[in-house]
Amino acid sequence: MYATALRLAVWPRTGGAVGLGLLAGMALQLQQATLSAPAVYVAFVLLALVGYAWVASKKIVGLWRHGVAGLCALALAWGMTGLRAVLFMSQALAPALEGRDVLVTGVVADMPQATESGLRFRLRVDAGESGTGAALLDGTPVTVPALLDVGWYTTGFNLQTQTPELQRTPPALRAGQRWQLPLRLKAPHGSINPHGFDYELYLWTQGVQATGYVRATVSSPEPQLMEQTTAAPVAQLRQWVRDRIQTRVTDPRSAGLLTALVVGDQRAIERSDWDVFRATGISHLVSISGLHITMFAWAATWLVRRGWRTSARLCQWVPASHAAWGMGLLLATAYAVFSGWGVPAQRTCLMLAMVVLLRLQGARWPWPWVALWAAVGVLLWDPWAMLQPGFWLSFVAVMLLFAAGDATNSGAGGAGRAGARGLNGSKLERGWARLRAGAVAMWREQWLITLALAPLVLLWFGQVSLVGLLANVVAIPWVTLVVTPLGLLGLVWPALWTAATGAVVLLYAAMDALAAVPYAALSLPLPPLLPGVLAALGAALLLMPLPRALRMMGLVPVLALLLWRPPVPEPGEFSLLAADVGQGNAVLVQTARHALLFDAGPRYSLESDAGNRVLLPLLKALDVQLDTVVLSHRDIDHVGGAPAVLMMQPHANLLSSLEPQHTLQQLRASQRCEAGMRWQWDGVDFEVLHPDAADYEAEPAPKANALSCVLRISNGRQAALLAGDIEAAQEQRLVDDPAMLPLLRADVLLVPHHGSKTSSTDAFLRAVQPRHALVQAGYRNRYGHPAATVVARYEALGTHLVLSPRCGAARWHSAEPQNVACMREDERHYWAHDVP
Repeated sequence: MYATALRLAVWPRTGGAVGLGLLAGMALQLQQATLSAPAVYVAFVLLALVGYAWVASKKIVGLWRHGVAGLCALALAWGMTGLRAVLFMSQALAPALEGRDVLVTGVVADMPQATESGLRFRLRVDAGESGTGAALLDGTPVTVPALLDVGWYTTGFNLQTQTPELQRTPPALRAGQRWQLPLRLKAPHGSINPHGFDYELYLWTQGVQATGYVRATVSSPEPQLMEQTTAAPVAQLRQWVRDRIQTRVTDPRSAGLLTALVVGDQRAIERSDWDVFRATGISHLVSISGLHITMFAWAATWLVRRGWRTSARLCQWVPASHAAWGMGLLLATAYAVFSGWGVPAQRTCLMLAMVVLLRLQGARWPWPWVALWAAVGVLLWDPWAMLQPGFWLSFVAVMLLFAAGDATNSGAGGAGRAGARGLNGSKLERGWARLRAGAVAMWREQWLITLALAPLVLLWFGQVSLVGLLANVVAIPWVTLVVTPLGLLGLVWPALWTAATGAVVLLYAAMDALAAVPYAALSLPLPPLLPGVLAALGAALLLMPLPRALRMMGLVPVLALLLWRPPVPEPGEFSLLAADVGQGNAVLVQTARHALLFDAGPRYSLESDAGNRVLLPLLKALDVQLDTVVLSHRDIDHVGGAPAVLMMQPHANLLSSLEPQHTLQQLRASQRCEAGMRWQWDGVDFEVLHPDAADYEAEPAPKANALSCVLRISNGRQAALLAGDIEAAQEQRLVDDPAMLPLLRADVLLVPHHGSKTSSTDAFLRAVQPRHALVQAGYRNRYGHPAATVVARYEALGTHLVLSPRCGAARWHSAEPQNVACMREDERHYWAHDVP
């Protein structure tokens, strides 16, 4: 396949048609909601090969040749990508094994990552020479996916007693160790939210088809270390280096950055430092590793070329430029492997290899052709890279750097010759001229990259650094030429890590100062795909060597992107967005000019919560400023994300049933939610139905669920009822109050207590008569929510039950009360988890 494609590529126009056809075929296949039958993909591949043979054997010229070749390439890429997906999907975890304790033997495939709750690591299933099955269920061999993402926690949970259960302390795992572990597995399942991170696609591209955790309780089989293997030598070396850096470098910030740069462990960097990197626009140096590897290759190429030119014998043997390109590629690939050989690094090395191959062959293709076939080479290796921001950011940056490379070299050479003529060719003058020309060229390259990438960065991340140009001019050469080399050389001479620490301290000082500049970063709502793509094309037009009047036309889509704002409800209407936060509640309510957040989701760990992971990115992407935050009660699955939200929404009022001594009261003093509270926004009425003021003073003190705030929202035609975690007693009290009965009727009900069997009584549901009922619960959550008896009650009533594990984020609009839009269904892709 590849040989035929490359042979056709030597014919200029046909090569373009083939390249575009391959890209189009892969792009079309990635749009499939579900996979086709394997026979369909095989038929397209065979048809494409027959078409290629026919084109090659016939003397066809003109547009027919280009068109047929392009169509054959499209069919070939579509079929091959589909076959790869079908093959990978066939190895998925069987649904019957989910939630079962399976005894799995495998090798720790990468560096384990320490968390506050234990360890996370990748386990490659491999029984070795033990003679037993790699996976056993009750002593019977079963098949599990080849690569698992595993957690080993310090505490567990007993499903029978519904209480925490102490686990054996995780040992100091080492890469390459073979273990036999009792695992509880499930299919990869992540939250699906507007503009959110696609965790399921991430695991797909990583080759992971099941996640799980070690069942290391006293009632489970004891995990057994079987042997230390040589199955993961690079990972073992990386772990050894990581341990040395963290032992030798005492400054935590420096140790984290050096660990990320040397061995690719980005989790070693603190969240606050990531905030600085994003504000200054240099996070690509450690998070989008493709650009960093490209800069490393560029520096290596420049150094090899400089050294090679000092030897006439070497230049006669191999031209300096060829040696520099080849050695730069090899060194960059070695660094990429050592730093973890992640998917972005693989893409970048393939992209660089394509460009170097063209140069070594002396091909003088126009840069659009180089870009086209570099993209083809990368995507034939990994078609799903097309869906990831890192590919496009790295690809655009690499193309700009290579395109500017020739101009930079010729400019530096011209400046050096001019300086030599001006001062009789003195070495000092030549050196100064080259330094000056290099600085000018680097500034120009960074300016081009910043402008070209800005629309793409806004499209995917909603934020672009206004100080990024200056920050990158400082940080890229400093990190690439000083910090990273010192970090790598420290492996040979550890004393150099002291110098590297000093370099990192200087870098942080500069970046902290730039991040503190007012309006250091511009944040905008995330636009739809089409305006973002048009803006990127407009930015490219601005950079092209064209007449000024033509280039200025590129400003139109760029300004359109800057001025775009998400739609909001009309006056008198309101919308609900039930975020997919797992086991917890978080509902965003919007009117024409106001917004309210009902609950803030759970805390996932000491380092992660729904506020930082889901709600803040969502509010930022939708350009929402909250007027009020309602925290129904103190349970952690309702207030876990509140600190992050309140910190980033300083003007939002807080309404809650929290006790005065609650820690959140120190962050933002709250007003009690009491029955009878009312207000109106843009023609929409809000009213609190529960608890009563007297409930707060009851003796003995009621449970948190009994004090849960209940909020009714209505525009006179449609209504929504957000019930928090009230239970049967509170539901009955509402039903027994004649004044409350008319207020309980609602089109949409946030199901009380996530569908617990202690709530959603028959009397309450008959009073509410909901058309839609939203259940916010985690996939395979340990509480069993929603309970089967509760589901049966809603089904008997004819209510449309919306479960967040199956729906993802759910949208409801009062202008279309009959519909609930489920993001997992509306934006379905074949790699997404098909929840049973």
